[in-house]
Amino acid sequence: MTPSDPNVPDADSLQGGPAELVRRAREGDQAALDSLMEQHIPALRGFVRLRLGRALRSREESVDLVQSICGDALADLAGFEYRGPESFRKWLMHRAENKIRTRGRYWGRAKRAAGNELQHDETGIDELREVADAFTPSRNAAGREELERLERAFEELSEDDRRVILLARVVGLDHAAVAAEMDRTPLATRSLLSRALAKLAARLEP
Repeated sequence: MTPSDPNVPDADSLQGGPAELVRRAREGDQAALDSLMEQHIPALRGFVRLRLGRALRSREESVDLVQSICGDALADLAGFEYRGPESFRKWLMHRAENKIRTRGRYWGRAKRAAGNELQHDETGIDELREVADAFTPSRNAAGREELERLERAFEELSEDDRRVILLARVVGLDHAAVAAEMDRTPLATRSLLSRALAKLAARLEP
């Protein structure tokens, strides 16, 4: 399904809001299932691409991982507990993190068995393409050069800076949710995000 598919209702057309949408999806309502996943797949796709890392990305297709995560999530939907509008997205991203860690451990064991340990926890920069495409839709040479500059600049940021940008700008969590994920206060994560974006902008200056 694509966002333009006229057969898939948007969330506003499904009465009751997010909680009702989740309830209907858990009961097997296909329209609700389609609408629920359609809301969150773009953020999930960007999250997976950004978190895979170069080492894992050379062995795993992000599209396949997203499909696997979605399939597992739908199969386990009965175990999801609704705790607010952003709770489903957070639950989905945690499942994605766990899936990526599992695949990293698998490939790590495979490489260690061959005598060459995989550094699977490196946050790769190629995965920013999903995010950068929103700003550079063309695939011409100039666009690719700008994308490479963005990738290099993002790679230079600290893990905390990359993570706060990921959570706030890719996943789209509000400041309270970002703070909870990073075990900080909302004021602290607001400040961290502001500084992280400023650092990224400074690195992108000619």
